[in-house]
Order: sequence, then C-alpha cells, then structure tokens
Amino acid sequence: MYKTPCSRLSGLIGASVKQKLAQNIPRCDQTARGLIQLHRRDPSKWSTYQQLSFLKRQYVAKNNTELHQRAVPKRAPVLTIVDERDDSIERQVERIPTIAPVVTGPVPQVEDVTSQTQPEANTAAADVAAQKDSVSGTAAISDETPHIQVETEEAREARLDRQWKQVKVDVADLPDIYARLAKIKLTALVVTTAAAGYAMAPVPFDPVTFFVASLGTGLASCAANSINQYFEVPFDSNMNRTKNRPLVRGQISPLHAVSFALACGIPGVALLTLAVNPLTGFLGALNIFLYTCCYTPLKRLSITNTWVGAVVGAIPPVMGWTAATGCLGPGALLLGGFLYSWQFPHFNALSWNLREDYSRGGYRMMSVTHPGMCKRVALRHSLALVGLSTLAPVLDLTTWTFPLISLPINLFISYLAFRFYRKGDRSSARKLFFCSLWHLPMLLLLALTSKKPRREPEEAAALPAAAALTVTLQS
Repeated sequence: MYKTPCSRLSGLIGASVKQKLAQNIPRCDQTARGLIQLHRRDPSKWSTYQQLSFLKRQYVAKNNTELHQRAVPKRAPVLTIVDERDDSIERQVERIPTIAPVVTGPVPQVEDVTSQTQPEANTAAADVAAQKDSVSGTAAISDETPHIQVETEEAREARLDRQWKQVKVDVADLPDIYARLAKIKLTALVVTTAAAGYAMAPVPFDPVTFFVASLGTGLASCAANSINQYFEVPFDSNMNRTKNRPLVRGQISPLHAVSFALACGIPGVALLTLAVNPLTGFLGALNIFLYTCCYTPLKRLSITNTWVGAVVGAIPPVMGWTAATGCLGPGALLLGGFLYSWQFPHFNALSWNLREDYSRGGYRMMSVTHPGMCKRVALRHSLALVGLSTLAPVLDLTTWTFPLISLPINLFISYLAFRFYRKGDRSSARKLFFCSLWHLPMLLLLALTSKKPRREPEEAAALPAAAALTVTLQS
C-alpha cells in the first residue's frame, strides 16, 4: 500500500479545499490562501482547537433566519513612550545596588591578577559605564533613595498651614459677623410682631415696658438663631443658601458663637422675667427651647418641623400681649393665629424653590418629601387668614371695618396660593413668597388702625349704671 507523508497529504487536501472555496465563495479566496501557506510553511503549527482562541471573542448575528459569525479582533495593548521609559528606569534603578562602588582614588595593583582576567575586568567596567550613561540624571547622580521624598521644614509648615489655620478675628468685622450670626432680618421681624402684640393689647401704652420687652425679645431671638447655626454647621456647608454663614466660613470659632448666644440669651430672658413679668420671660425661654432643641433637630427627621416652626413664630406676638397685660387672652391667641397661618404660605413658597438645597443638606421638608401636601397646606392656611380676620371684631379686638379692609389683601394672597397649588412651578412660588413679605406688615398695620377704642375703667363702670337709669326713667 502506497503511503504519502503527512505534509503532502495535507497539501493535497488544502488544494482541494482551496478549489472548492474559490468556486463557491470567491470572497474567501484570501482566507484559503492564508491557511494553505500557514500549513505548507510549518505543518507542525497547524491550527488546533487550543489555538483558536478567537472563538471566545465571536458573536452571532441573525439576519434573514441565517446565522453569520464575525470575529472581533482583540485590541493590542498600547504602551506609551512614557511608560516604557519609566519601566526601563525602574529596572536600571533596581540594578544599581548590585553594582560595586566605584573608587575615585588610585586603585592598587594586584600582582596575582593574570592576563586572562583583564579582559573580563574591562568588560565589567564597560557595562558599568553604559549603565551609568543610561541612568544619568536619575539615580547615579545622587546617593538618595529615588522613591523617598525628604520633606523640608518649610514644606512641612506649609502643609500644616493648609490643614489647620488659626481663626483670626478682626474687631472691625465683628458687628457684621454678629448680625449674620443672629439673622438680623429675621430678628427684626420677630421684634416687629412682638411690638404689634404689645400695641394691640387693650391697656395704656408704657414706653419703658415696651422698649424693655422689645429688647428682651430681640436678644432671645439672637440667642436662638446663633445656637441654630452652631448645630447646623456641617449641613449648612452643603447648601448654597447657607454656605457663607460665619461659622461655615470659619470667620469665628464655635466657642465664640456659643459665647455670643449665651451673652444674648441670658440677659434677654432675665430682662423679660425681671423687668417685664415672669410669664413673658417663660415664653421667651420656651421659644428658645422650641427653636433650638425641637425645630432644629426635627428638620432632619420629620416634616413636622414646619408645624413646630410655625408655633415658634406665633409666640412673639403673644409675648408682646403678655408684656402689656400680664396674662393670656383671646386677643393674644388670635394674633398668634395670624402668625401661625401666615408662615405656611411664606415658608412653603420659600422652600419650594430651595428643594435642591434642602435635599443636598439632608433636611426633610414638605417641598422635598411631600410636594403635594406642601401646596395644599399653603392654600389652606392662606384661606384661614380670611376667617381669622373675621374673628377679630367678634373677640372685641378690632372694629368691623378690619375684616372689610383686610379682605383684598387676604384674597390676593389666597389667589396666589391657589395658583401655586395648581401650577407648582418656580414662578408661582416666587410670587407667593414676595407677596407674603408685604402681606404680614400690612395686615398688622390694618389691625392696628382698626383697633377697638380702649375704655377707661370709670367709663366701663358707668355704662351699666347709665343703662339702669334709662330703664327706670322709661318705666
């Protein structure tokens, strides 16, 4: 039986495969030639199953119920020149410690060295010189370890200065810092509402008591706002609205801020308690506690913080009433109700455009977690202002002209709240917020101008006697 070598047999098979491929699929001519040339060049390197690694990178595409396979070429790793140069330097640096030190002085001659060892010494010297030239300017110039950086004293001081900087307070900047720490605009609004409560009380006006009550209320508000900022420093730094506060920017130290809060809170509560009356002092201390220990932590826990904050805002007019009368009355509760209901359209409209900021700071506000409730509550309490204005003459606080003259502004803020409820966009929220800024002063001013005239005790006692005399004469 005639036997042919494997190479010839494989060649014949490859030639027949080539002819069939050329007849059926002309586009595979180049592929067939490549396979035959690969086999003829070295039959031992014929493609085996293990060598077809590209099969792992194939994907199958279905087109017209036919399967076509395409091999995705593997991307060759690209090495940049910088990486190759750095690797060569590292390899040469690692080989440097194994090189014998070069003696700069005269080398003593050894008599036992034969002529056969001289070529080897010359070769080693040439290798050392070549290595020195290749790493010149890197490791052969200095004896320092290349991967260890020695920090100088100046660099260390600069690094520590970047990490910790002592707070330096300029005395000329303290008034502005204290004003921002106390939220002077909010404090002015609190004092205004307390003054309105004092003026609406049915008692003679005492300027000294009025001034002391306003001063004590303002100091208590400054203390509450300062402690609030002290607690919220890490959260205020995440909000664009509060990132420029004094404690966040490091203009004063936390100890300085707490000292300022104590310097305002203790004298403020003492003035209200000793110079006015204990009830007003108790309300001032209660307001500080509610704002700092209840409202501030609740802002990160529950949306009930808005209702607690409304109670805090409703207390100052009650403090003004108690400072004048020394007791709580229906008029004090009505004035507190005005402030309580007014705060919902005011704050909900404000927080609507600050939802991103509150969310970034981690505060749970109605506008963030319950946007539908935020709009409904604003509308509900805007309409409640109309009802509260109607109760003022019923409680003998104002005349009946107050509900009539306050109806336009109450209807206007209710209309804006309704638009905010329907649209829920930034424009409607902004209009409602700016309306609330002038609505409250206007409402209190109208109530003050419509205040019911105060009756003297003698006149109040004479009215029943005159009525009885009139009835007797008629009989």
